[in-house]
Amino acid sequence: MQDLADGVAHFQQDVFPAKADLFARLATTHRPQTLFIGCSDARVVPELITQREPGELFVIRTAGNLVLPARVPGGDGIAASIEYAVAVLGVRDIVVCGHSACGAMTALAAGHDLADLPAVAQWLRHTDVPRGGGDTLDDLIRRNVAAQLANLATHPAVARALAAGTVTVHGWVYDIPTGAVEQIAPGPRGLT
Repeated sequence: MQDLADGVAHFQQDVFPAKADLFARLATTHRPQTLFIGCSDARVVPELITQREPGELFVIRTAGNLVLPARVPGGDGIAASIEYAVAVLGVRDIVVCGHSACGAMTALAAGHDLADLPAVAQWLRHTDVPRGGGDTLDDLIRRNVAAQLANLATHPAVARALAAGTVTVHGWVYDIPTGAVEQIAPGPRGLT
């Protein structure tokens, strides 16, 4: 815990004063342009990867970067955040970002026994990722991003924004050891 306290002290003494004008503006304005949906994995830091300042990304992080379809119970917090970002904040872009060495996708690909992790097992049942016999972990990660893009489009606020052309949805896969970001192949209208 001391390292976190030291980090807060550094932020308050050095970082915050250097960005005082930004934080003063953020105290009264919240207008991020992008909703970033990524994995909870500590190695995937949206603001670092995209080099965005505070206030520029609206971030949702879930195990396996899952977005439950609008019709599925249990994703209310995620659905509320998506709806708020699109309908209230008016984000123009939504990124669903998977990543290499994803623990959630590894558990699925390897068929790990999740009996001692019932909440994780229940959550991963929502992946809806079609699998083939010769799938690699990387294949599964890419297909998971595509599946989450499809799930995202089931949310009414997103569907309306896609139809109106006011939002574009993007699929990414971040490679941890190289820093590369791969875009998932374009899908239906509005999805890139």
